[in-house]
Amino acid sequence: MNVRIKWVDNAMFLGESGSGHTVVMDGAPENGGRNLGPRPMEMLLIGMGGCTAFDVKMILDKARQNVSDCVAEISAERADAVPAVFTKIHVHFIVSGKGLTDKAVARAVNLSAEKYCSASIMLSKAVDISHDYEIVNLGDE
Repeated sequence: MNVRIKWVDNAMFLGESGSGHTVVMDGAPENGGRNLGPRPMEMLLIGMGGCTAFDVKMILDKARQNVSDCVAEISAERADAVPAVFTKIHVHFIVSGKGLTDKAVARAVNLSAEKYCSASIMLSKAVDISHDYEIVNLGDE
């Protein structure tokens, strides 16, 4: 896997993925940016969130759960000193659908966290990561 990061101006950079996609990253105005894109550390959380949400949705699909929505809300704490690394990350899943079972959702969240999500498993080597979930059951099938 390869990516390319290109400086544009001030605190703005373009991240170019090996799969041909581009994302803008920019700094806050107080750091010379124009706030035209997410910060690199936000991108890290977005990437981890995308990885684990993808896993949870796929695992639930394979378990024949009728999922209509899957959201991962992520909150993180950072160290006060430089480097301002993440010290805690919490992932809260909100899974909506018809006839969803607690057992299936719990299993999907745990499998992603412990076996499948490369991003969160890698980050968990240095950061305390926790997970929980809520189910919005839209009725029986």
